[in-house]
Amino acid sequence: MKRLFALLTLLLAGCSSQPSLPDFTASGYLADRGAVRIWRKNHQDSVHMLTVFTPFQEGATVFTRYGWQDGNLISIERHLKDARPDDVTLRFDGDGSLSFMQRQLAGRREAVSEQAIELYKFDAQRMLKISDALLAGRVLLKQGRWQGNNTLQTCQGEQIKPTLDESEWRRIGQLQHQTGARVSVAWLEAPADTQLLEVSTEDDCQWEPQEADF
Repeated sequence: MKRLFALLTLLLAGCSSQPSLPDFTASGYLADRGAVRIWRKNHQDSVHMLTVFTPFQEGATVFTRYGWQDGNLISIERHLKDARPDDVTLRFDGDGSLSFMQRQLAGRREAVSEQAIELYKFDAQRMLKISDALLAGRVLLKQGRWQGNNTLQTCQGEQIKPTLDESEWRRIGQLQHQTGARVSVAWLEAPADTQLLEVSTEDDCQWEPQEADF
């Protein structure tokens, strides 16, 4: 049922006019294999986007930066947050032709295959369309630290009580009880609902991007 979250809010958004969103936004969604967070900055004819994929099971968190200028994809930078580096950088000219490519592994560099480049380009356009849909539905991401008593402190220092359901609050409390560590929480807010996105013992506020980073 929760997986219908983005679709339902998008449909609701089409029923009434709402104020424009700021140029810098954050959104996200639950994918089949993990949580996806998307930060986006629109500026004149350019779009810059950072996606963060965190798997449900073991695996590296993937940070990917995308850039578009005048509607054309101009850059992709993928970084794996892992002990073993595996970073990919691609840059494109205005006509879409590849101008630079590199895959950085531990102690060596490799070229990126033509098939892999096409997959990266396809995924970039897919993520842009998903971002468009989430923002049209006013699905917005917030992050913060659990304070107990169904209260969260956002990364900006505001104390709030999101309308998460009881099972989601239990999940947050159980992680803190099991680990004894400070718990970070990411959640989504939209006109139709509020949804827990991720709970972890990593301090997400330390790396949360700011508008100036774009």
